[in-house]
Amino acid sequence: MDPRPTDAGSEPSREPSREPSRAPGSDPSRRTALSLAATAGLTAALGALPAFTASAAPRRPADTPPLTGTSPDRLWWQAPGDEGSLIEQGLPVGNGRLGALASNDPGRELLLITDATMWTGGLNDTLDADGQFPYGRDDFGSFTLLARLTVDIPDHDLSGVNGYRRSLDLAQGLVTSSYVRSGVTYRRQVFASHPDDAIVLHFTQSGGGHYTGTITLGGTHDEKPSNAESFGASFPNGLRYGAAVTAYGSGGRVRVNGTRVDFSGCKDLTVVVSGGTNYVPDAAREYRDPSLDPEKLARTKVRDAARHSADTLRRTHIADYRGLYEKFSLSLGSSTDAQRSLDTWQRLRARARDGVPDPELEAAYLQYSRYLMISGSRDSLPLNLQGLWLDGNDPDWMGDYHTDINIQMNYWMADRASLSACFDAFADYCLAQLPSWTELTHDLFNDPRNRYRNSTGKVGGWAVAFSTNIHGGSGWWWHPAGNAWLSNSLYEHYEYTQSREYLAKIYPLLKGACEFWEARLLTTTLPGTSKEVLIDDSDWSPEHGPQDAKGNTYSQELVWALFGNFAAAAAELKKDTGYADTISSLREKLYLPEVSPKTGWLQEWMSPDNLGETTHRHLSALIGLFPGDRIRPDGSTPQEIVDGATALLTARGMDSFGWANAWRALCWARLKNADKAYQLIANNLRPSIGGSNGTAFNLFDIYEVEKGRGIFQIDANFGTPAAISEMLLYSRLGHLELLPALPDAWAASGSVTGLAARGGFVVDLRWKQGVPTSVRIHSVGGRTTTVAHGGSSRTIRLVPGESHTLNWFAR
Repeated sequence: MDPRPTDAGSEPSREPSREPSRAPGSDPSRRTALSLAATAGLTAALGALPAFTASAAPRRPADTPPLTGTSPDRLWWQAPGDEGSLIEQGLPVGNGRLGALASNDPGRELLLITDATMWTGGLNDTLDADGQFPYGRDDFGSFTLLARLTVDIPDHDLSGVNGYRRSLDLAQGLVTSSYVRSGVTYRRQVFASHPDDAIVLHFTQSGGGHYTGTITLGGTHDEKPSNAESFGASFPNGLRYGAAVTAYGSGGRVRVNGTRVDFSGCKDLTVVVSGGTNYVPDAAREYRDPSLDPEKLARTKVRDAARHSADTLRRTHIADYRGLYEKFSLSLGSSTDAQRSLDTWQRLRARARDGVPDPELEAAYLQYSRYLMISGSRDSLPLNLQGLWLDGNDPDWMGDYHTDINIQMNYWMADRASLSACFDAFADYCLAQLPSWTELTHDLFNDPRNRYRNSTGKVGGWAVAFSTNIHGGSGWWWHPAGNAWLSNSLYEHYEYTQSREYLAKIYPLLKGACEFWEARLLTTTLPGTSKEVLIDDSDWSPEHGPQDAKGNTYSQELVWALFGNFAAAAAELKKDTGYADTISSLREKLYLPEVSPKTGWLQEWMSPDNLGETTHRHLSALIGLFPGDRIRPDGSTPQEIVDGATALLTARGMDSFGWANAWRALCWARLKNADKAYQLIANNLRPSIGGSNGTAFNLFDIYEVEKGRGIFQIDANFGTPAAISEMLLYSRLGHLELLPALPDAWAASGSVTGLAARGGFVVDLRWKQGVPTSVRIHSVGGRTTTVAHGGSSRTIRLVPGESHTLNWFAR
């Protein structure tokens, strides 16, 4: 991501296009290439894709099982969120599709509600004069708010209450606030239920109090609701949307009054809201279901939920949520009583001020990431730059999917922290977009105005731009290596799960990316030698330096990994043997980067000179170190290459934007430098003040786009926890290394359960004084691996479902 205003011709333009593209459905021909879904075998691969749809009644648990979580699983604050700063102060809830930011203000509860599919824009298939894609809110489109819900309780103004406190219970997925007014304790909970596909607010009290006020549901796109209980509308692109609310209470009265719902004298009150769109992840249907009435469906969902008590809805939600949350636990050591006595914002400030580690807070930050993943990535679209949360309809970079680090980083944590089920949204998105991506590539990539076109004159497979939307469209500049990075990310999920069914599902993406690169690669002879190598055509190393350099390290590394992954997938699935041999032959001829004799750095370009910014936020040249692992400090990689990578990483610096710090931390973890990895995590935990880079009041990561203006961008909220995981366990196929980069701050004692490893294993681990004391390896598909720590290693052999305990490390 580029944080700064830019000049045309040197960096990407963010200005809206003057030539809006056709919205889905407006082109009667739609060039029959959308049938590629069938010819590529995608129809079978996709199966029943998620959408806002009617569903069977959820299973209702008889009781909520006892909690296994402890106090570190709770974050708390002493002030509600300010309506003007909800992106930094509102507490997020979500059911994987439907989300909200909650203010928790006693007198005026505000929920800013989102649906992952609430997008403007369209296919965006008319290129600008430079052969690149338009990138505006009307043509490319933007993620936007679905609705705004307020619950006004005039007599409960914040100035007239005492003992205010709100908390986020990470172990149960509950936002709770409480306060005392006139001797009565009032309490409310907010949660987003996946089983009931709704957001629930439950207001209670003890001491003889009551609630009187109004509920208002409205849109954020100038809708004109005709009643208090629901609204519906559509965008110019044909996307229909709607939302609905209902409320019920006891000991008082709840009634509709024009365009609001009034309640008076209620001992308790339950508010249920739902909504969505008619988006479907199916290119053959142009990503719309014209038969679906979202407003009507939303009304059905809230009525169905309201047939049950708030306690039943809460128990149902908790049982579902904990089924994912409790797959993983983490202790990085004990914090002090003084640290525990502080609220979450005070702890962040104290940690930054005093420079004293706060292990429980650091572990809670990872668990908060898991909370966001469970809340934001289930049965719908993947998490975008905003995750699932907005405070307006004009997010920076449209709240899109950036394919040169951001969407990939959003999912680095999922498998590692036993949330593989949440990864499915990412894979299903790519599969659903593939027919359109393929069509646009064949029609537009070799446009003579495109500076990144294939000089071979050939085109194959699929490609994307740096930005993608949900309508099959791309925005901004073409990104040739984006297909390789997306494919490699999807393949890595297979390395964790060992699911052949999943591998078969993503196989068309891998093969299509290989077909693109088979058509694109150029043959050149290395200077001063007779050796011929294959290199990338004119390209850009994200996001700096020349835009027409050939053989960039970024692309070479990604394609090298892609070709290896495809060959392995073809072998596992026993498919395309001849084509896999062709791709393997191409892989052997790929140019791989050298160390510059001038700088001592691993070269980012096929030049000894530094052609970009020394401290640039991106680590494009180090992609073979992380997320790739071609570059390893274990003796298998020439030491000169490892030293060159280390020198380049050092030159990039230790202080950047949150996602850039997270990437740096992961690279230092791969190099087994615990101190530097930990320092970068600490840098990201600094409180954001006045828009500065760091962590906001609600733990969202803040990205300082310009002095004094910070925005929320979610990727660091997942990248930083991924670095914590990588410091505890390094894995590749056939090899696990325990505690490779354990910092002094966590060395005294700690434990982790459910830490996943590539190769199909899950690790439970305890340690003291930096040494493992108990290690349990469980197979979820893996069979043979070495397990190493320090200078010792053992080879273990398991069958899927079997576990093995190791204890020789402590001897």
